[in-house]
Amino acid sequence: MVRVMVLTGFGINCDYETQTAFELAGADEVNRVHLNDVLDNRQSMDDYQILAFPGGFSFGDDIASGKVFANKVMFRLREQVLKFIEDGGLIIGICNGFQVLTKMGVLPAVDEKYFEQSCTVTFNDSGRFEDRWVYLKEEANSKCVFTKGLDKVYFPVRHGEGKFYSDDKTMINKLRENGQIALTYVDENGNSNPGYPGNPNGSTADIAGICDPTGRVFGLMPHPEAYLFPTNHPRWTRGEGPKDAGMGLKVFTNAVEHFK
Repeated sequence: MVRVMVLTGFGINCDYETQTAFELAGADEVNRVHLNDVLDNRQSMDDYQILAFPGGFSFGDDIASGKVFANKVMFRLREQVLKFIEDGGLIIGICNGFQVLTKMGVLPAVDEKYFEQSCTVTFNDSGRFEDRWVYLKEEANSKCVFTKGLDKVYFPVRHGEGKFYSDDKTMINKLRENGQIALTYVDENGNSNPGYPGNPNGSTADIAGICDPTGRVFGLMPHPEAYLFPTNHPRWTRGEGPKDAGMGLKVFTNAVEHFK
């Protein structure tokens, strides 16, 4: 039985879409759970196989996007999260959720050093909020469970602080060598180095999503849960996009099928 906990509260606003995504993907039970219910031991991660940190604007992006939410998890749920990962659970962070995972050091966790922040997600190079659709591709050696079989996909982004950044070039190279770079921004023909607006935020090495060394913890800035149906495509009336399901559904199907 595959059970999914979708964390919510404090400004998270993509929780219903994330819940729907996992339900469409075939999960047996998907519950939206307020973070306070976990902090106060009314809900336990031990009862779930998948944990989702959805998008939104937790705590109004005060201090920095995702920072306050990250601190609540890091200082009060550290052991639970570590146990969840050690027990083989899957974790996904989308947009604000990706910001949370990086700022509490669960990503990228190079050498499996969890809760040691080594990178960040910061202000877009454009200096403004970016709301657009972008092309992505899975890196050839990616070990990420969630991105298996993704060739070139088309997802929306909507963020003001989406630039994945590290000034440690050695770490970026290590992420690449370890297969921890899961998704990169590309142009409409699938070519790398798309420039702006193909890379909408100026992310280092055009990184759109990364995973931990196990491949089971994944974060990305684009929103796969916003493309679950063909009619989510911005040009679906022109006949563009797949006709059976949205491209984002595969991300969640991969996660559910991992346990079946």
